[in-house]
This record gives sequence, C-alpha cells and structure tokens, in this order.
Amino acid sequence: MENNKKYGVPLYSAGWVRNKVKGKAKIQDQDQDGDPDRSSGELSNAESQNYVVLAGGGGEGRSGIPNAVFIVLFDSATNALSNDPVARLVTHSDLPYRMAVHPGGDGVVCSFPNRCRWYVIDEYKSQEVNETRLTLSDKVLTPLEDVGQQLALAFNYEGSALAAGGEDGKLRVFNWPGMDIILNEADAHKSVKDVDFSPDGKYLVSLGNSGPAKVWDVTSEKGPVSLPKENDEVFCSCRFSKGNDMNRVLYIAAVTGRGGSIVTWDTKTWKRIGSKTVVRDTISAFSVSPDGKLLACGTTQGEIFILHSTSQLVQSIVRKAHLGFVTALAFSHDSRALASVSLDSSARVTLIEEKNKTGGSSLWASLFVILLALVVYFLKNQGILR
Repeated sequence: MENNKKYGVPLYSAGWVRNKVKGKAKIQDQDQDGDPDRSSGELSNAESQNYVVLAGGGGEGRSGIPNAVFIVLFDSATNALSNDPVARLVTHSDLPYRMAVHPGGDGVVCSFPNRCRWYVIDEYKSQEVNETRLTLSDKVLTPLEDVGQQLALAFNYEGSALAAGGEDGKLRVFNWPGMDIILNEADAHKSVKDVDFSPDGKYLVSLGNSGPAKVWDVTSEKGPVSLPKENDEVFCSCRFSKGNDMNRVLYIAAVTGRGGSIVTWDTKTWKRIGSKTVVRDTISAFSVSPDGKLLACGTTQGEIFILHSTSQLVQSIVRKAHLGFVTALAFSHDSRALASVSLDSSARVTLIEEKNKTGGSSLWASLFVILLALVVYFLKNQGILR
C-alpha cells in the first residue's frame, strides 16, 4: 500500500510540518554532525504534498538498527508516502524517543535519554532544485541538558511555550525560544507520560503512570486541579479539544477492564462530564483533530479508530493498520489526514473520508419510503385499498 511505508527503524513519534518547499525536493541523508552519507533521487513536489517528521531507532547497543530523525513527503492527491526520506539525521547511540514539532514549522525538539535537542527545518533553493534540510541547531537547550529522559513534550498553539515532562516526575514549562522557566514542579507525578496545552495556552494538563490527571494554570501560581480516575481506570493520554467551539472540553484516554475509553471533562468547572468505552483493546496512542471534530485512537493490536468528537461514535476503522502496536498519532493541520507510526518500523497516513452532509436526510427519506410501501401493502392485503 502506497500510504503505508517501512523506513527501517522502530518509530516512536510523528508530527506534521507545513510545506515550505515547492518544486522538486532532493533527498538529503547525513548524520547530525553534518556528514553526508548519501544522496539519491528527486521527488516531484506539489501543493498536495506535506511533510511528516518521524523519529525512532534501535536505541543503545549494537543492534545494527540506527537511531534517526527524518522527514518524509505525503502526497494527498495520490495517497502516497515517499519511498525515501527527503531529509534524515542519524543520532548515533541516542534514541529520539519523543518530539514536538514547532507550530511555525521552523524545527522540532527531540528528547533523548539524558537531554533534549532542537533540530532546524529549513530549505535551500536553487534554479534546479529545492532541498529540505534537517540540521542540529547550534542552540543548546541548557535547562534540558542532563535532566534524564523526557517522556512528554508539547508546544502551545502559538509556539511561545514548551512543556517537558520527565521520567523522574518533574514537569517544566519554558517560554520559547528564550527557555526562561515558567513552571517548575519537581514532583508533579511519579513519572510524567503525557502533556497538552489548552488552545489559549492558559492551561496545561499532565498525566503520570498512575493516579489522577492534573491541570496547571501556567499564567498564575495557583496549585493544580486534580482530575481523579474512577474504578479501574488508568489514564494513558490527554488532549484538549480544538477548533472554534466555545464549549471546549478535555479528553483523557483511559484503559479499563472493558477496553479503551474516553473520559470527558468540562474545562470551565473541571467536572467530569462522562466516560464511554470506544474500543475493546488497549489504547496506545490518542489524538484530536485541529478542527475539533474528530478523535483518533491507536491500539496495541495495530488498529486505528476514528471517532466523531461529540457523539464518540466510530466513523471509520483501519484494521491491521500496523503489525505492531501504534506508538503515535497526529492529524494534519487541515484535519484531512492522520499519520500513525509503530514499532514495526511502519508509517502510515490515512485520509479522512468526508461524510455526505445530506446522508442523514437521505437515510430518513429512504426509511419513509419503505414504511409507506409497507403501509400500502398492508391496506391492500386487508382489502381497504384496491
């Protein structure tokens, strides 16, 4: 399948970058010190093509599987991913486990076992070719040096703040790009595994390996609001709703004995609105579309479920999207495509099918015609109509 490609390394993270380059994109492959390994081929570029950033690898040791951050092209017109990355950086023995793409498309922050690094995404233009480049920045993220593994990274929607949650339970928020500290909580959780900013950037939600979720007001010194779990719930991922809906909510994906569920919270009162089991398997990845209309769940069985955000009814299912469990999901900026990655080294982009807006009216009309036909048949059978 053209929209499902394997790139040779287990993948842990995925994110979209706004397309900056038009024309032809030349493939660039090098290590993070800037030494080119190879250059091959050219890919035609068009308005329908967008960049997807991927990160992963084999970790430390001598597995022979490299660690790398790279960029691939997706063409929505042909529903195809590029066979090769258009830019690739080998990170030697450091595994890029988590990442956050800057909303402006300028680069990506990646977390490694003991630090975070900033990679710049830029373009080189000439008369013959336009080349996308991914380079290790000279900018050192000093507050995120020698801090251990960061399991969660997120920019706010303006790109003016960066949140980092560590394996050691520390939660930090910095202004960007200055890296001055805004929030510094040494014991936010036993271990921070997910974070997300509200659309206005005022709130940050965080999850740990156990216990309640917490909501932090990054504009004040108020303590966090605790969002408790119920019964056998284990919170695994958190996302604020997006789009222009004034009644915004917070979604928390949870694992229960019945399967994967979505818990919804009111962002004004922080009261629990409800909970609904949406999949039978464990949810391993979760995302909300930028227009706020869709939710996506990836499972440990490699399947993807796309749901309506309000009803939480399933719109579509991608069976066996991956052979391994889904490690990350990311909607495109226009909410028309969903990128997913897995430990089986595969990346996939699923186009979102637009449902016919008149589909509901057509269904009711069809049911009415059938019902009318049954009534006529009954009346004729009783001799009332001839």
